[in-house]
Amino acid sequence: MTNQTDLLGQLRREWQRVGRTSEARHALQRLHDHHPEIGVGELRDLCDVVDVLELRGGLSALQRAEIVRALLEEADDPLILRTLLQTLIPGIVSVCRQLRFGDGIIRDPSETMGVALALASELLVDWAGQSRQYCAPDILSALRGRLRRWLLKEKAALRSLAHYDTVDEPAATSSPLLARLDSYRGSQYERIARITYARVFEGRSLRELAQDDHSAPSSLQAELQHFAIRFLI
Repeated sequence: MTNQTDLLGQLRREWQRVGRTSEARHALQRLHDHHPEIGVGELRDLCDVVDVLELRGGLSALQRAEIVRALLEEADDPLILRTLLQTLIPGIVSVCRQLRFGDGIIRDPSETMGVALALASELLVDWAGQSRQYCAPDILSALRGRLRRWLLKEKAALRSLAHYDTVDEPAATSSPLLARLDSYRGSQYERIARITYARVFEGRSLRELAQDDHSAPSSLQAELQHFAIRFLI
């Protein structure tokens, strides 16, 4: 689980830098101006917001829920969205744990964690501006559904790969997916189609592909998902 720990550690270190900038202080002031009832006016920056939202932060469950609700309402601001994501990380880890980090499907638990973070970010973008009384449980419940569907697709891809491994000559011409991927040759989507081929038909790991592509595994995973949903499914 070292890689997962490293991923979360990187997020924490990045947050300590981003959450204490002057931009973060200005974002906190806007949050206070729009939602004076949540009582964040005495805090210094967005790092302090995350700190008070921890269980040991001294607030009641109702007070924490009201702050999280306000954060979602203001999540069109990228810094507020990042604040909300940082706040939800313990819950995101819990969702991954409930799904056993994709054990038996995903080789590296950090890959599941990276996908969960990407899916959570997508959810926050989709739901930004909404007012939800039970914001955090709703987000984590939706995340669990999305992550489970991703794992099921990964499981199906493994079965498909196993099928291709059992035949002497893969039926390349009879594969609709392969034909779709081949149709993007020479287009602006050739790169992501080639990576999708390597992921599904060659069984290469996301981490290895991201390294070859000089990209982060979580961002590449999100890009693969977007490509699949928009062009392949």
